[in-house]
Amino acid sequence: MFTIAKKLNIDIVYRKTSFRLGNDIVLIKSTKQKEWQNFGHELEHSLQHVGQQLNMHYLFRDLQEYQARRFAYHFCVPTFMLQQYNDLTVCDVMNLFNVEYGFALKRLEMYERKLLDEGSTICQSVY
Repeated sequence: MFTIAKKLNIDIVYRKTSFRLGNDIVLIKSTKQKEWQNFGHELEHSLQHVGQQLNMHYLFRDLQEYQARRFAYHFCVPTFMLQQYNDLTVCDVMNLFNVEYGFALKRLEMYERKLLDEGSTICQSVY
């Protein structure tokens, strides 16, 4: 997390709430897993989003939050790395990627759904 932030010229600061402010990603001091997950979320805001969410229409703010949550799953547990393993369990994902149980479960479900969707697309194109 600190190596990535340094390469992107981003400072990590600890406070009572998580957010992005300029070139700072502000995190809540927590477990390494939770900090990693929150870093992924706030990194999306830093890389892709502009403006202050407090001044935005709630639908636009909701869109940015959805994008940041989705990015965090893919950033913290990259698809290309999941593809290197067969029959992963939630515990495997937790241990390999240093994420919490709920996060690992959701990411594994996303990955398996993608594989199922790709398989159904292949079957549909045959007919």
